[in-house]
Amino acid sequence: MMKDNHNIKLITVVGLFSFLTSLSGASVNLALPQISSAFNVANSTSTWVLQTGLITTAVFLVFFGHLGDLISKNLVFIYGGILFVAGSGVNGIAASFSMLIIGRFIQAIGAAMVMANTMGIITEAFPDQQRAEALAVNSMFISVGAISGPALGGFIMAIFSWRWIFLINIPVGIIVLTLGFKVLPKPKKSVKSIVQTTRSVNWPGQFLFTLGMVILFLSASFFQGQHIRPGLGIIFLLSGIALTTYSFIQDDRAKNPWISPMLLHNATYMLSITTLFLAMMINVFSNVLLPFYLQNFLGLDAFVSGLLMGIQSLIMLIIAPIVGYLADKFNRMHIVLIGLIVLLVSQVGYMLFQAQLNLVIIIGVIFLNGVGMGLFISPNNALTMGVIESKYDGVGGSLSSFARTLGMSLGVSFASTMLFLQLPGVRVITASLGDHFLVAFHRVFMGAAILSLVAILLVVYRIIKANQKVA
Repeated sequence: MMKDNHNIKLITVVGLFSFLTSLSGASVNLALPQISSAFNVANSTSTWVLQTGLITTAVFLVFFGHLGDLISKNLVFIYGGILFVAGSGVNGIAASFSMLIIGRFIQAIGAAMVMANTMGIITEAFPDQQRAEALAVNSMFISVGAISGPALGGFIMAIFSWRWIFLINIPVGIIVLTLGFKVLPKPKKSVKSIVQTTRSVNWPGQFLFTLGMVILFLSASFFQGQHIRPGLGIIFLLSGIALTTYSFIQDDRAKNPWISPMLLHNATYMLSITTLFLAMMINVFSNVLLPFYLQNFLGLDAFVSGLLMGIQSLIMLIIAPIVGYLADKFNRMHIVLIGLIVLLVSQVGYMLFQAQLNLVIIIGVIFLNGVGMGLFISPNNALTMGVIESKYDGVGGSLSSFARTLGMSLGVSFASTMLFLQLPGVRVITASLGDHFLVAFHRVFMGAAILSLVAILLVVYRIIKANQKVA
């Protein structure tokens, strides 16, 4: 157990900001139907509120992780918090959908600065035998935020407006930042010294990566809406994948790469973050589609929908400390495998959802989803950070966060694209769609189940390889 007073304060500050970013993300999911109505945009278009934040975060995670290694993890973390709060303010007063997207962009840059350095700060502060527990505590903060997001967001939207799910970040963020300035020591760095430090890094690689990611995610827009253009969508998709892949190759060969070749050539590390990528991609399918199913299709209000969606995070919160303890005592890969199997069962469960409200099935499936992710997250994080040298903690943690965020980003994009591609011309989901919607909904989760099976096979392969080394 953690006994050092400074470490307790540190995990509290880092955890509180993890809570805040998680709170905001969970609230935004729930608000999509209302945002769609407020700005008179299609349901499929409203998902760009999510995608803008996730894409921006994914693009800049590795950049800010490397910057944290070069300059100061604490410095990047704190100023990221400031940008996150500022972006929340822009979102809260947005007069148009475009302004809301700009606010999400600013907010996401701040979130990237925070997320890219969170695992590195924790890993530097805690020895290996306490690391899984510390990461589990941080996961608890994330879970509390995810629980509070739907419930608090639903309550706010029922009483006030969706705008307040952003504006509430301002007072909470200021309190956390005040604590952070006291707890996280920051080196005195001039602008000149920062410029000199970053001048020689691989800027062409960052440009290629950013361009590839933007093109990749823009491809989804050609598969949705009233004017579907699959040919152009495929061109954008393949071009984005090619550019993004090449950016990693270019970075690997660069004189001063963003990502250390030691990480990219560490097969065990790469396998861990690939599994994380798949798990987060699978999990976000339900996060983005359930608000439309519960509110638009079944007609439940935002508060009730929020309570139902919050079950997953509540379960993750309850089992997080138990899993953190077990992960420090038993084989972490076995716990990860069990978590993924439960996650697979939950994705199959979503295919049982029907046109009538069935709380037993809905609550049961969301419960299983929470158990699966709760068993998976902390042990996999500990496995990931435990196979790299401490000097790579910053970029290693940010690359892990990148895998998490990229999984979520692609999950949102693929889930919405797969759904609305089957519903051509549909702007707003309603109960009148009947089986037409349900069949499309079930097919999306069939895809999630297949991805779950792939993740399970990767972990089984890793267990077999580990056993062969022991033998």
